[in-house]
Amino acid sequence: MIRELEEAIGYHFHNISLLQNALTHSSYANERWHNSLLSNERLEFLGDSILGMLVAEYLFRTFPDRPEGELTRMRADMVCEKTLAAVADRIGLGKHLMLGHGEEQGGGRSRESILADAVESVIAACFLDGGIQAALGFVQRFILVEVPVHKLHNADYKTQLQELVQQKRNQSLRYELVGQSGPDHDKKFDVEVSLNGAVVGLGSGSSKKRAEQDAARCAIEKLFPGEI
Repeated sequence: MIRELEEAIGYHFHNISLLQNALTHSSYANERWHNSLLSNERLEFLGDSILGMLVAEYLFRTFPDRPEGELTRMRADMVCEKTLAAVADRIGLGKHLMLGHGEEQGGGRSRESILADAVESVIAACFLDGGIQAALGFVQRFILVEVPVHKLHNADYKTQLQELVQQKRNQSLRYELVGQSGPDHDKKFDVEVSLNGAVVGLGSGSSKKRAEQDAARCAIEKLFPGEI
């Protein structure tokens, strides 16, 4: 079945274990080997940076007349969880994931956060196996095919909050994970955002990224009513 996935993504691995690692969720690694380091989380970390860089370079070269803030929002829209989960659906990534029993029973194969993380992991696996051109090939085939030139698909509240507070000088925003609960297949994360040391928003979500976005949204509603 893994060869079927290679066909879907348009890249054949020299080291197939890299792709297998990209498909291994932490719930499976913990359940089978009691070692989360054998999951795709490290690949996700690398893939997130590679994806951000490739999309940023594309936008920089393609839209020379767009200001930094607009390019930042466009990039955020193109690499957000919802966009990446849609890519995962397109290539049938969910059915290839290795999940623990609880995550399997909890619908992990269709959970947006898991699918988005797996896409980033696959990008990193392509990079480690075939270099930057292999990663770029994936990004070109599945991410750069729909660029939000006129209207962004998804709100990026973190970027919006950053731009709003920077209207004054010497402003400092900080996001802090203050709690998490629930089983592996249904985690909930709580994040606070502080402005110059004072808490201005509290958000929750199924991932830390989502919780940060929710916290930023709450902060905008509190500090800048009418901006959302």
